[in-house]
Amino acid sequence: MATKKTTTEEIKETAAPAAAPARLPKKKIISGTLHVEATFNNTKVVFSDKSGATIFWSSAGSLGFKGAKKGTPFAASKVGETVGEKAAALGIKDADVVVKGVGSGREPAIRGFMAHGMEITGIKDATPVPHNGPKAKKPRRV
Repeated sequence: MATKKTTTEEIKETAAPAAAPARLPKKKIISGTLHVEATFNNTKVVFSDKSGATIFWSSAGSLGFKGAKKGTPFAASKVGETVGEKAAALGIKDADVVVKGVGSGREPAIRGFMAHGMEITGIKDATPVPHNGPKAKKPRRV
């Protein structure tokens, strides 16, 4: 005769801890696009897949740099390294780069990204340039 299990024994059997998988990507991504926005005040780096959907991002401000230090080349290299680490963890091999802005963190962000074994397939400058700009101020009368 089988003995009837108590409710606590039943709960222990049914609620066996399932090992949660470490953050695995939903789809395998081999290549993507690295968007670098370098202003005088901050450097932002976004990695997206080929369709443009953001996968991960980082900025100098999010890494703890404050004030004028956010716009430095050192901060930009740290941002690039952070994104490079995340990309290496996903197994990304190569990336196109789109650079926007005139800040001092343009190249260091790309170099920091490349430090983790990523291959850069192309670099495009998408800095907005005004064709004519706003109307000039009227001359000052003294």
